[in-house]
Amino acid sequence: MEAQTEPGPAPRLDARGRITLVRAGVRRALVQDLYLRLLAAPWPLLLAALGVSYLGANAVFAAAYLLGGDALTGARPGSFGDAFFFSVHTMATIGYGSIAPHTLYAHILVTIESMVGLLGLALVTGLMFAKFSRPTARVLFSHVAVVTRRDGVPSLMFRMANARGNQIVEARLHAVLALTEQTPEGEVLRRLYDLALVRSQHVLFTLSWTAVHQITPHSPLFHKSAADLAAAEAEIVVSLTGLDDAYAQTVYARHAYANDDIRWGARFVDILSHTPDGRRRIDYAHFHDAVSDQDTTAPP
Repeated sequence: MEAQTEPGPAPRLDARGRITLVRAGVRRALVQDLYLRLLAAPWPLLLAALGVSYLGANAVFAAAYLLGGDALTGARPGSFGDAFFFSVHTMATIGYGSIAPHTLYAHILVTIESMVGLLGLALVTGLMFAKFSRPTARVLFSHVAVVTRRDGVPSLMFRMANARGNQIVEARLHAVLALTEQTPEGEVLRRLYDLALVRSQHVLFTLSWTAVHQITPHSPLFHKSAADLAAAEAEIVVSLTGLDDAYAQTVYARHAYANDDIRWGARFVDILSHTPDGRRRIDYAHFHDAVSDQDTTAPP
């Protein structure tokens, strides 16, 4: 599998495995893109965006009411505050009755604002429902991947943990090595190589999972050093999918390891132990820690 690219730096991936590209020559659908961005945005950012939009819309309508002159009964002439809060009452269909429109201009503006408020409420309700009902995985990926010996075989390893209280059943893991290579014809390509894992499926992903890729003669990493991977702008993209046991829906998580994130001749610190009453314990404080392995100081 390969993707053609122009000579020069390869596309970079962020920590969630998303390609950081600037797309040119493609017409974007603003409304659909905005909806997807809001759906994928963190809750604090989404609530802040909705709050700013709500206040901004009311400010615009308040200014429009002031343009109509003395159009509101019960409001102080020229008072932006009175016009703003009347707009809030109208958009939210509260209607206290202390301020009311008394000109045709104001009545038309109230009609328009009421429709905007109803449409806005419907859109926000749909967005909130979609975001609440959208199952997401909170999988913790180790910050680094290590190359060491496992069962006597040089292996690339990284680990994951389910940081949420739910369980992910029938979890499947897929790892891909991306390299920038040049064909004999001089064409620069971004080639993708599947990394076969010792275990690519997990029936019940509850605790931690250490993924192991054995660097055998069949591996695309065979006889490659850290310098070789740096020259090829190597990146390892990892994707995990599974079923959330609470929602019974598919969840996924992604991560990317750049060449600088690979520690040669190192191993992960053990994080599993048992409590005095026999329960298993995971020490997340050392989840990302890797220590030097004196037996594998050189790449295979």
